[in-house]
Amino acid sequence: MSDQLTLAAEARDRAGKGASRALRRDGRVPAVIYGGKEEPQTIHVEERALSKLLHTGHFANSIVMIEIDGKSVRTLPKDVAFHPVSDRPTHVDFLRLSKNAKVEVAVPVVFTNEDASPGLKKGGVLNVVRHELELVCDADKIPSEIEIDVTGKDVGDAIHISEVTLPKGSESAITDRDFTIATLVAPSALKKAEGAAAGEAEEGEAEA
Repeated sequence: MSDQLTLAAEARDRAGKGASRALRRDGRVPAVIYGGKEEPQTIHVEERALSKLLHTGHFANSIVMIEIDGKSVRTLPKDVAFHPVSDRPTHVDFLRLSKNAKVEVAVPVVFTNEDASPGLKKGGVLNVVRHELELVCDADKIPSEIEIDVTGKDVGDAIHISEVTLPKGSESAITDRDFTIATLVAPSALKKAEGAAAGEAEEGEAEA
């Protein structure tokens, strides 16, 4: 399960571009907490503290407890805006989570037991189609990653979402098809596919 993170915040009295620029000059990042059948709450957080959480690598699918005015608000990060040049965070949206809430998150996949795959042993390549799975989860049971066992997989095999055992409290957000997560291909087949894609791109550029 993803770690629970904590972030101190202060109420933001003034809105608007001018007020936001002033906050950023002081090393603060404007933010808003919304949802949960309550009015949106404008806040600001310390840029250094926010950046530290962003660098954990799992900020987007972690519960973040916002501490403001002596109270803790349970949230899930929904959007982070970055400066186009400096790449510094400029604004954050947090979704307020009610009790027993369900949330949609993108959870990274990790492949295990690669040494037990005949296809990989003979030089095949695992072609990952989806590096993350869109899941609907209980807010207090968001998995940090989904492990996919490739034991017995050979060249030509594909791994579909129907083969993956998801943790309790989680289900796929995509329910209308049995989508592919990865395929096991021969190195030559992968190079051929990449070459064909590159050729199509060049043709498209020439036509443009």
